[in-house]
Amino acid sequence: MYDPSQLRTFLAVAQTLSFTQAARRLGLRQSTVSQHVRRLEDATGRTLFTRDTHTVELTEDGEAMLGFARRILEVHEQASAFFTGTRLRGRLRFGASEDFVLTRLTEILEAFRHDHPEVDLELTVELSGTLHEQLDAGKLDLVLAKRRPEDPRGESVWHDRLVWIGAERLRLDPDRPVPLIVYPPPGISRALALEALERHGRAWRVACTSGSLNGLIAAARAGLGVMAHSRGLIPPGLVRVPERAGLPELGEVDFVLLHGPRHGSASQGDAAQALAQAILEGGDRLHRGR
Repeated sequence: MYDPSQLRTFLAVAQTLSFTQAARRLGLRQSTVSQHVRRLEDATGRTLFTRDTHTVELTEDGEAMLGFARRILEVHEQASAFFTGTRLRGRLRFGASEDFVLTRLTEILEAFRHDHPEVDLELTVELSGTLHEQLDAGKLDLVLAKRRPEDPRGESVWHDRLVWIGAERLRLDPDRPVPLIVYPPPGISRALALEALERHGRAWRVACTSGSLNGLIAAARAGLGVMAHSRGLIPPGLVRVPERAGLPELGEVDFVLLHGPRHGSASQGDAAQALAQAILEGGDRLHRGR
């Protein structure tokens, strides 16, 4: 038997690729996180992570453990709810950024609806920046989105890098402005892309603007330009722009969960917490291809 607390710690490290961020998410000391991982590795007899002073990566056995850990914890939660007789109910307003349109977030939401049929789940899909604004205005209870650079709030679901992507056949002329495919303001990836180009003195022009991820993908596949996108969520049919194109580094990005002000009932807050836990434990499903 594998200890559920160790499995939760393993998932947190696997999703953030950081013992420090995992400790912060779980409210544990970093030494405790290391201890949990070491004990789980002892129990499996396998090395689950390769790590040095700068990076943490899953091994092949660690990748396999992701699915097992998630399923074990799901069954554990279902059994606990069954025998304690707790039934969540109420209205839950959940916002997810456009980044997750083509991921397996739907599987997490479907499982949540199955486990908590008396919760009225309302889903809003928008730009990360817009979701932050709606959360601050009290229009949403829980948000899954990119972290704003100036905002330290939020539980980290996973850490990634922003990269430039486009059609494989696309060639950029170094003497002409970079054609950009972007979300409208207040898109976070848009702001980071423009800041990076201006910081490096690279001219740019907007070739396409769309509030829909599908619209941006269509424009990129047509070869209209390049877009800034999470490395772990590159859509099919698009590739990273090679370094020889000379585009500047875009930096890192955190996808986080944020809770809104507690204006609703206690049951509404419990429902938001239950969905947040389901997303945190199933965060590896949000990476394309897993």
